[in-house]
Amino acid sequence: MEDSSLPSTVDVDKGFAIAFVVLLFLFLIVMIFRCAKLVKNPYEANSTSTGPSLN
Repeated sequence: MEDSSLPSTVDVDKGFAIAFVVLLFLFLIVMIFRCAKLVKNPYEANSTSTGPSLN
C-alpha cells in the first residue's frame, strides 16, 4: 500500500518536465524570431563577418 500521509508534496519529476517544456518553448520562440529576421533581410545577418567586402 502507498503511504499517503503527505498528499501535498511536490512531484519533482513533474516540475522538471514542466520546466523543460517551458525552456523548450522559449528556445523555439527565439529561433522563430531569428529565422524570420534572416528571411526578411539575409544580407544584414552576415554584415558582422570579417570577410572581404563586395562594395
